[in-house]
Order: sequence, then C-alpha cells, then structure tokens
Amino acid sequence: MITASEPFWIAPFTGLSPRQSTKIVTALRREGADPVSRGRPWGLPLEDRFLLVSAYWRTNLTLRQLAPLFGVSKSAADRIIAHLGPLLALRPRTRFRKDTVLIVDGTLIPTLDHTIAEQSKNYRYSANHQVVIDADTRLVVAVGRPVPGNRNDRKARELSRGEGRPATVPRRTGARVRTRRHERTARRRPARPGHHRRDTRPAGGDQRSRHHRPAWPHHRPSHVRRTDQGG
Repeated sequence: MITASEPFWIAPFTGLSPRQSTKIVTALRREGADPVSRGRPWGLPLEDRFLLVSAYWRTNLTLRQLAPLFGVSKSAADRIIAHLGPLLALRPRTRFRKDTVLIVDGTLIPTLDHTIAEQSKNYRYSANHQVVIDADTRLVVAVGRPVPGNRNDRKARELSRGEGRPATVPRRTGARVRTRRHERTARRRPARPGHHRRDTRPAGGDQRSRHHRPAWPHHRPSHVRRTDQGG
C-alpha cells in the first residue's frame, strides 16, 4: 500500500523531495485543509491525501486503479481530489505588467449536457470554452463560461464574458490580448508595390499568349479529330 510515511513513495508520485513535500503539507494545514470538525473523518491523513492527489495528476491511472493502492474506495478518492485539488492549484493573477501578452483561444469539450452543447466541427455535442493563458509562463489565467459548440471563437468570447469584451480577461489588468486570428494577420506577407496594378502596355503577340488564355473553341478541332480517328 502506498503511504507518505515511507519516504521512497514520495519522489516517484510527486516529483518532490520528502522535505519539499512536508513544506507543502504544512502550508495546506495552515490554509485549513485538515480542519477539526464534526462528522465523518477522512480515511487518510493529510500527507497521504496529498500523495494521492499528486499521483492522480502525474500518472494516467484512473480512480478505479488508484484508489486500491491507497486502501480507499473510488468514491473516497474522488472526494479527496475534489477537496484538496483546488487548494493545491495556483491562484490566478489579477494584475499584469503592461507588456504582458495574454493569448485567448477556444477549445471544444465533448459533453452529454445538451442544454449547452451543440453539434460542432468535431462532429460531437460539445461546449466551447475560451481559455486565456500567459504567453510567457504558459499558465492558465482564466477559463470562460461554456457556450454552445457551434459558435465561432469570436462569438464565444462575447457570449462567455458579455458586453463584447474578450472572454474572462480580468478588467484593468494592463495586459494585451492576442488571439490566433491576430497572429495569423501579423504573419501575412504584405503585398508588393504594384502587385494588383493592371498591365496597361499594348499587348504584343507573346504578351497576348501569356496574359490571355485561349478559348475553348480553339481546342475543339483537335478533340474532334481525335474522336474521328478513334472511331
């Protein structure tokens, strides 16, 4: 059975040393993750619960596979992750530097809730979530409210935040928002001078053959001859 009381289990499932793990558990206890209250107590101590959440995030094991390794039921493991997971997450930033670039893009999440989901380009009932990340740290800043999956990203940003502002971007942050559409526009090659200007020079024989495609009747006799020869 996996337990934090045996230090050799900590590094493979958390990527931390036992000392670092102890510091995090102490901070969690200071934040009120293990209060003394009435009711049914947790089946695992706080150290083992932290190890369970870390193992769930760092491995591809399902709850049905992970719960027996810690000696708890699948439902108990789910309650532990739901309770302790938000306390371990980084707190989102609300203020940014003026030169900070935020990237917002939409992703389709398949769901069975047809009150929100609609058939989208992935041929499934999905909801459109607008995700905002910091371009430097690659950390998620915020996630927009779900909208029907058949909305394009521009409309989804307006619906998820409202009043025509980009989705979930904190107000008065001082950061610039960049979408994939803007990036594509910035990478577009500018037109060469006179690229769209018509050629007003008099058309000679070679220019006429270069700029004017011959009409279909000019090719017809050759096709007719081939048909006659084949017949």
